[in-house]
Amino acid sequence: METRPLIVQSDRTMLLDVHDPAFDMCRDAIVPFSELVRSPEHLHTYLISQISLWNACSAGLDADHVVSTLERFTRFPVPETVEYFIRDTCRRFGIVKFTPYDDRFFLLECQHELYRKQVLSISAVRDNIIDDGDIRVPMNRRGDMKVALIDHGFPVEDLIPLKKGDPLELTLRRDSLSGRPFSVRDYQQEAFDAFWAGGAPGAGYGVVVLPCGSGKTIVGLVAMASLRTSTLILAPNVAAVHQWRREILDKTSLGEDEVGEFTSERRDIRPVTIATYSMLIWRSRDDDEYRNFETIASHDWGFVIYDEVHMLPAPVFKLSSSLQAVYRLGLTATLVREDGREKDVFSLVGPKRYDVPWSELEKRGFIARAYCHELRVRMSEEDELAYALATAQQKVSIAAKNSRKTAVVEQLLERHEGEQILIIGQYLDQLKDLERRFGFPMITGSMPNASRDRLYQEFREGRIQVLIVSKVANFAIDLPDASVAIQVSGTFGSRQEEAQRLGRILRPKQRDSNFYTLVTKHSREEDFSLNRQKFLIEQGYAYSVEDAGE
Repeated sequence: METRPLIVQSDRTMLLDVHDPAFDMCRDAIVPFSELVRSPEHLHTYLISQISLWNACSAGLDADHVVSTLERFTRFPVPETVEYFIRDTCRRFGIVKFTPYDDRFFLLECQHELYRKQVLSISAVRDNIIDDGDIRVPMNRRGDMKVALIDHGFPVEDLIPLKKGDPLELTLRRDSLSGRPFSVRDYQQEAFDAFWAGGAPGAGYGVVVLPCGSGKTIVGLVAMASLRTSTLILAPNVAAVHQWRREILDKTSLGEDEVGEFTSERRDIRPVTIATYSMLIWRSRDDDEYRNFETIASHDWGFVIYDEVHMLPAPVFKLSSSLQAVYRLGLTATLVREDGREKDVFSLVGPKRYDVPWSELEKRGFIARAYCHELRVRMSEEDELAYALATAQQKVSIAAKNSRKTAVVEQLLERHEGEQILIIGQYLDQLKDLERRFGFPMITGSMPNASRDRLYQEFREGRIQVLIVSKVANFAIDLPDASVAIQVSGTFGSRQEEAQRLGRILRPKQRDSNFYTLVTKHSREEDFSLNRQKFLIEQGYAYSVEDAGE
């Protein structure tokens, strides 16, 4: 008997029955055009938003597909207001186009007369156009115009041809120098093909979404080998810069003198340059100019890769508006941004071009099978008293640093003796207490990069089996043999952080992985935990919730 696990409500939220036999099928069908909002035990709530629909449109879906999917799974008729929103939002995708004119101007085209009047009434558009029959816009307003238009509900289809920069001779190696077998997996090639689309107008920019541990870097290398132009890679931290450089030298024909790093340690501009976001937006206390950005932007780049694009700092959005003429690839495990600036990513980097469910790659053995556990830990009487008398901000810290979590960590270490284990936390004093208690080495943001790299390498080689890491290790750290992560504290309710931390243990290996989150009972941590889990539940992971042993 066919079941219908979905209820579509007039506010565009959808309630999905977790216990329905068709839950998995329905979730996989609605995820491409909706966002997970809440995920308690029995009913998960999804939202249909403008950006979720526009990303669906960019992937080739249309309003008819969305509406028919809802009609297939919903228990009650789709509200007319929701269907109207879906059709109107999808209709707006691509209704405004940027097309070439000359080197100084581009044309803004809007064929629909009703929408054309709305577009021309937007002050940012009205104040920057020359209307002499054609609507011409100065080329240097390209990025700013995209942001202004999408803020008014008009995502731009940019058909202005992109320009390659300085040529770069680059091929992929058949065998990596490290001796490990290297080949491009089918989904990595599919991701590039979706991004490139044969070089057609409106292609060559956008975001590829792949799980942590699935080799997003390889997609970037395939793109570099195909475009063969000078490349700027922007990464979240110095460890990620070093990792990119290792991968490029290991898997491509480029030599040491062709790959530069632009960090606090080195400032080399080479045909391929890898920089941190923080260096891009650095400015001295007495200087309003982003001088590092000016230095980097003065080079004739033809390709920009935004690693962990969901981490793009707000100032980089403004700076990225000047990088609209070149090929742009965003790489991420999740497009979730806690600051709600997904529209800026869509406009300035590009729409989502490729996405594959984590569960699919897990089934195919490309990422490790992982089990997520939430362990509820009671506070001591002393902590309970302090918590009761604390301010709201203090309550967060007290719950996160619950002293009884140490005993639970010890139990988990005994349970997984012999495995490669990461202990991850937000609060340095909490991590230092664990370091003193167990004697394991610890990595924090203040540690010199050379020391961090040494400890990571010793962990990879198995000389260190347990490593304590602060949030500095959330991103782009290649630790292939890690199979256990114990999260003792996190950043409030950050969904992206939860996904990234699980990603530290998703590299394929011979054993399954286990991700433990320690949560203080009857505290605000329980609320934060519900939010943190959302993205992973959307990807098909289930959390077992149990009381930790006293």
